[in-house]
Amino acid sequence: MGPKRHTDIFWRVEKQRETQALEGVERGDDCSEIGTVTLISGGQMHQLNLIGGMIWNLCDGQHSIEEISSELALEFEADSEELIDDVRGFVSDLQARGWIDDE
Repeated sequence: MGPKRHTDIFWRVEKQRETQALEGVERGDDCSEIGTVTLISGGQMHQLNLIGGMIWNLCDGQHSIEEISSELALEFEADSEELIDDVRGFVSDLQARGWIDDE
């Protein structure tokens, strides 16, 4: 079992912005400010960037932190060991906000 999104969080993938961010990454652009996933929690709207949105999507209770890191490594041609601390930190922040359950 891995981290799992709370079912009371409404969310959607912003497909057009996700495509824009992916194309920008391929060109080598800094796309960290492009929100690709919108979350609504407690009446407030939050946006996650491309990588944050990918992590959020994989927080389905079926993927461990290690598996999430491996998925991102494949997508971005990186070493999963280099990503694991960042993924762990991001998931920890999501847990602190009450948006996902502990692993």
